[in-house]
Amino acid sequence: MTTTFRNITKLLFLASAVALPTAKTNTSSIEWGPCNQTEVNTTGTAPAQCGTLPVPLDYTDTSSDEKFDLQLVNIPATVQPCKGSILFNLGGPGATTRQDLATLGYAFLNLTGGQYNIVGFDPRGTGHTLPFSCAANELEAQTMLQRFTQGGNASDTALGTTWAGADLAAAMCKRNGNNTGSRIGTAFTARDLISVVDALGEDGMLRYWGLSYGTTLGATVASMFPDRIDKIILDAVQNPHEYYHALADFEEWSQTDYVFSSIFTHCVGVGPEICPLASLNETATELENMYWTFLYDLKYNPIPIKDADLIVDYTTVKSFVVNLLYSIDGWPAFTNILFAIFTAESEKDVATALSSMLLAGGASPTLVEQTIGLSSWAGIHCGDRFPRTENFSDMLDVYSELTDISHTFGDVLIAREMTCARWEFEAKERYSGNFAAKLPNSPMLLIGNTGDAFTPIKSAYNVSSGFEGSRVLEIEGFGHTSTSVPSSCTLEHVSRYWKDGTLPEKGRRCEVEAKPFGNVTWADIFAGKKNATS
Repeated sequence: MTTTFRNITKLLFLASAVALPTAKTNTSSIEWGPCNQTEVNTTGTAPAQCGTLPVPLDYTDTSSDEKFDLQLVNIPATVQPCKGSILFNLGGPGATTRQDLATLGYAFLNLTGGQYNIVGFDPRGTGHTLPFSCAANELEAQTMLQRFTQGGNASDTALGTTWAGADLAAAMCKRNGNNTGSRIGTAFTARDLISVVDALGEDGMLRYWGLSYGTTLGATVASMFPDRIDKIILDAVQNPHEYYHALADFEEWSQTDYVFSSIFTHCVGVGPEICPLASLNETATELENMYWTFLYDLKYNPIPIKDADLIVDYTTVKSFVVNLLYSIDGWPAFTNILFAIFTAESEKDVATALSSMLLAGGASPTLVEQTIGLSSWAGIHCGDRFPRTENFSDMLDVYSELTDISHTFGDVLIAREMTCARWEFEAKERYSGNFAAKLPNSPMLLIGNTGDAFTPIKSAYNVSSGFEGSRVLEIEGFGHTSTSVPSSCTLEHVSRYWKDGTLPEKGRRCEVEAKPFGNVTWADIFAGKKNATS
């Protein structure tokens, strides 16, 4: 889950913060106390506590007693009796959890019925928890960022340059991350989840809600420790088989083009009063083709934005567009920008519109923040991945398949996949099973959106086939994870599952109130439930 998605999700949920009274927490061996506000800012959030838990640095080295501290956050249950704790992972890999979970605490309390503590920790390799960094200084950070974001179709020679740069990036990461690079894999984080469960001192069972990459972590822990699972939700499901065993996450991008095209379809559908781009009297297909014509022209004629001292080129726009696909919230601004570009009378007018595009993307992360995020992503995912190759032709085949799968984004992905192919670390432990288990308490609930550009619904069905009795709840909306698509139906089924393990009927599909170019928020959904029960 990228930083952009996390920011979008926070905005969606912040508007939905329904205050709930605080109930007492369960006793545990973790000493909870006030959060360090420079690390977890709890101003305006649900009441949050922070704590640490020492866990083994290397679970495979039984002769070592070396430990490090997991950094945890806890949002106490608001309804008594408390039923225990639900552990969360909000995605990545490489994303921290504590700040986002504190920010989203009220929303998750509402979604889970208020009877559970909401608990999360920054996974190893992220934040202050056994941090992993590829860059030792600002110059290396800039170099790494350029190598990771090089688009394979940015020029006629880009693929060869990207392949050579991937080798250098992997070597830089090996040089600077040698002390931690093999100890931040997903299997160790799965064991950390169980360590937290043991330390909480409840019933010894894991309750877990994983989103995006958190579903790969969830499928891993459920496969490694099926007898320790009480209830588990996998939301926006990755294909864990590809995550571990392929040279790229191919299936992950199989709906990206459909979701991107849907922006134009829904713009035309709502009409020019709501979406001015529709006033150009073109079909959705013709409007999208106008975008591609503009984009390909940028490849050879990038536009300088003098006020921002930036050059907007092919890769810049593609990266912006991909971030739009996490939520429908950005669709109106994007179509308005395109309308301004397509009706511009001069290059200056186009530059003004593109400047608006950059502003619409929100505050850009700093160089250090971007590098840390990329380092953590690569350290975890590349270390987990089994296949490697030194053969450029293998990656040309990967590039061809990615671009066949996704015209919108396939070429931008190749730099990171090439880096993983040359990666010099292997996680000390990697789950190598088939993701098949019977959970003894409550079967798994998997959730996927019909219009998720990053984790297609078919991945949820693929994973469900390995977990006996599990069910898939399909949300008929656009966005990444169920949390990006406000829906009273989703709220009903999720809260029922956490209440008593009730699964939706087979084939259940949820309609959503949040439509493209609309303005329904989770606040409306939560308020509707409150009014219905009062």
